[in-house]
Amino acid sequence: MRKMSRNYQKRSAQEYNKLRGIFQWITCSLVYGTYYSIVFNLKIEGRENVPKKGFFIAASNHVSAIDPFLVIHAIQRHVAYMAKVELFQNRVARFFLNLLGAFAVDRSKLSVSTIKTVLGLKQTQWVLGIFPQGTRETDGNLDNINKGFASFAKTLKCDILPIAITGATKDQRKAFRGKIKIKIGKPIPYNDNIDEMMKLWSEKITELSEGKR
Repeated sequence: MRKMSRNYQKRSAQEYNKLRGIFQWITCSLVYGTYYSIVFNLKIEGRENVPKKGFFIAASNHVSAIDPFLVIHAIQRHVAYMAKVELFQNRVARFFLNLLGAFAVDRSKLSVSTIKTVLGLKQTQWVLGIFPQGTRETDGNLDNINKGFASFAKTLKCDILPIAITGATKDQRKAFRGKIKIKIGKPIPYNDNIDEMMKLWSEKITELSEGKR
């Protein structure tokens, strides 16, 4: 496997600038947001729950490869997503992930570079995007939740914004017949109890998904 020339686990706060934000808005909202709204009848509820300012963690269930685009378009904030380091091995994927502000994460261990990137991100106008399930769960399963997002919320002293996505799996995306729905809940306040934050997020996602698991 060809070694990457730069460490995409490490990003400086300066990289989350206006130019990268504009590129993300054009890609996720103007292009993909419009496309999904027209072709897949995308509906968004709960935008009033999204903090207009300040740092938080955008945490949604993970059902498809298009989820990051959907979340960014839905909450109308610039989001820096954690992406598994394997995705950065692909030249095309790496190009777009880099421009969109994503940063690589080794799921087998949390690196110092990742922690520094997240700490720097808090000093910008961007927010952190995480899929607590880690990998895609097309059947709606919420049993395998990684503690990482709640740990970051505790460490960074920031709230968690629960976001539920339904109708977006590959099988459900039928042109002009399917219906993608995104529901945004009220922020979950951070506290020192990681397990409690995980439980609250899971319950809220189930509620927002109307019990669809």
